[in-house]
Amino acid sequence: MLSLTILCTGKALPSQRVSSDELDVKLGALPGFCRSKSGIDFRYVAAPGETQSGLAAAALRDAMRRGRCEAASIDLLLSVSGVGEQALPSTASRILEPAGLPAGTPAFDINASCLGFLAALQLAASLLASGTYRRIAIAASDLASRGVDWDNPEASLIFGDGAAAAIVEQGDARTGIDAFRMETHPAGNTLCEVRAGGTRRNPRTGAEPADYLFRMDGRRLFRLTSELMGGFVERLFSGLPYGPGDVDIVIPHQASHLGMEHVRKRLGIRPEDVVDIYRQHGNQVAASIPTALHEAFAQRRIFRGTRVLLIGTAAGLTLGGMVLVI
Repeated sequence: MLSLTILCTGKALPSQRVSSDELDVKLGALPGFCRSKSGIDFRYVAAPGETQSGLAAAALRDAMRRGRCEAASIDLLLSVSGVGEQALPSTASRILEPAGLPAGTPAFDINASCLGFLAALQLAASLLASGTYRRIAIAASDLASRGVDWDNPEASLIFGDGAAAAIVEQGDARTGIDAFRMETHPAGNTLCEVRAGGTRRNPRTGAEPADYLFRMDGRRLFRLTSELMGGFVERLFSGLPYGPGDVDIVIPHQASHLGMEHVRKRLGIRPEDVVDIYRQHGNQVAASIPTALHEAFAQRRIFRGTRVLLIGTAAGLTLGGMVLVI
């Protein structure tokens, strides 16, 4: 086990709550269309003046308040997002000041799309084990609404904005990461992407406005994920004396209502053992898993000794999973 303990968690949501009924009106769709396509009752969307770093800072302040954790006690900040606030500087550097962390605190970004929080937990645990840091804050945030194409319901209706945070320290011999695995399969590179914003497509290389919007081939993505998920789960649990059915609670990436149900069935997990916040949040990209983790703590579904399975997929195509003993 890689030692780790979660001291506290927090979350933050934008000011605007948008129901699927309201989206029906906005898009000129028949009543019930957006709910049937997305499986969402409502999601939160950032107003023009709200920023990604501001939401991340609010989530981190919420975590510090809940855990009675002083900002000065945090000696590293990891920012996680699928799409950052801007190309340069890092989103992490823009979170420090509004979060109240002292100037000089090291901060950098991690980008593993929807699975960035898992990568950040693994990195944090490794850094804590090395003695490099003693207390690490992870802030995950995404504003998916800024890049959705409303002309494509499949690739737009499932998303919501938000942020979540966790503050971690080195654990004892009973708490930590029992298993961690990530696999990236480049066959899925073009199935889920925002083409512009980097060096590949920009104004100097002929980028078009649509290149800055999210696009997804849902059917091919679902098919590839289905082919890979079974073997991935076997490899994730291969070194453990127990299997997926022996975990106490499952926190999947809240990708879509159909995707989550597929993962649950493949794992053989009962519905009541899955943390499902999708209908009230949508897919929050990198903020999805940590927001669901925070809700599990807030609802007292997690306690000392709980085995938690965090699992999901991300652009790339990447599959990721972590077995965490709280």
